[in-house]
Amino acid sequence: MPLSANNPTRKTWLETPKQTDFPIQNIPFGVFLTRDDVITIGTRIGNYAIDLGALHQLGYFDGIPLTDDIFLQDTLNDFIADGRKTWRLVRNRISEIFEESNPALRENKKHRDIVIFGLDEVEMQLPVQIGDYTDFYSSIEHATNVGTMFRGKENALMPNWLHLPVAYHGRSSSIIPSGIPVHRPQGQKLPNGATAPIFGPSRLVDFELEMAFITTAANQLGESIPVNEAEEYIFGLVLFNDWSARDIQKWEYVPLGPFLAKNFASSISPWIVTLDALEPFRVDSPEQKKELLPYLQSSGKKSFDINLEVALQPEGKKETVISKSNFKYMYWNMSQQLAHHTVNGCPVNAGDMMGSGTLSGPTPSTYGSMLELSWRGEKPVKLKEGGDRKFIEDNDTVIIRGFSKSNEHPRIGFGEVSTKLLPVFEPKTK
Repeated sequence: MPLSANNPTRKTWLETPKQTDFPIQNIPFGVFLTRDDVITIGTRIGNYAIDLGALHQLGYFDGIPLTDDIFLQDTLNDFIADGRKTWRLVRNRISEIFEESNPALRENKKHRDIVIFGLDEVEMQLPVQIGDYTDFYSSIEHATNVGTMFRGKENALMPNWLHLPVAYHGRSSSIIPSGIPVHRPQGQKLPNGATAPIFGPSRLVDFELEMAFITTAANQLGESIPVNEAEEYIFGLVLFNDWSARDIQKWEYVPLGPFLAKNFASSISPWIVTLDALEPFRVDSPEQKKELLPYLQSSGKKSFDINLEVALQPEGKKETVISKSNFKYMYWNMSQQLAHHTVNGCPVNAGDMMGSGTLSGPTPSTYGSMLELSWRGEKPVKLKEGGDRKFIEDNDTVIIRGFSKSNEHPRIGFGEVSTKLLPVFEPKTK
């Protein structure tokens, strides 16, 4: 099926900023609360949120096999479960409705008033009900940096790292959309030189620059997904800040991996950008350093050129961009991740989320965490309006942005995921 929605020459009758992340070629999917307190599934063009539930009820998706309530839900799970053919039909139709030469909605003010909202008239929600969440560890630069800090350069990578995509199963209940603040976590820590742990607030709260992909229902229990078919089951991508408490993590992670250091909060951008929208930005994955087992041998361009940046903004001050990286640095691509995840027969469902792991690049300015940027606090990161940071302090806001762009195709972006770190939660007294 042709991806007519990606036509780089297509223009919209909606007024859009020149450098928008959301041109008519993007057409992401999200969930929002309208000015009438109605939750609906929608898309975005420029600075307008578009109510797909209303569009469907008004007959604009006639001819596409959709249930009457497919867009009148508070999550995208059922729509995602309909599969890639449906996603493409809907994206193509939306691009036709808002194409500048199509008068059907453009000239119908009554319908426009029902369907189109300004961004200040909506409140973005978590776009999917995330049943399961897996976090990979797929940047060789990040794994090497962290391994060097704690084990030395000669033992930076663990023996399995170049043979399989390392991952752990995370907690989905604390995944939140952009704009929701998080509290500094508490837990056990082992002070330097101590033989017994203490309990208290984490002093080493960190962000992790990641992306995450959302799957559709993919396989039955016992069935695996072939690596070169994996993209059929990937709906799209979001920006992902996987918050971490490094001091809690250091004490707890042996032998079963991170627990309280990671499950207190993870933040995602609210608009899911489809894999189809990113099609023009495919690139080769990094060259594999070891010969892989057959089930992980992918072919073709399986990675994407997505520019990423992290900004840190202390309360009441200007933000400082502290890192610029790229999704293409990920050593293990999404197809390999999903193939490995299911090779033992683990079933994957609509709305499941897979984090990339921290996306660090090859130079210090491209590192994807404060742990690396400040090198365990030894090299504090300078801020634009004075001061510095070793890790994230109370009332700091971390902002992650991402976009793809080329000479042949308009910019396709994700907006941002912005999260403020609040002090430790204090129960209200009666």
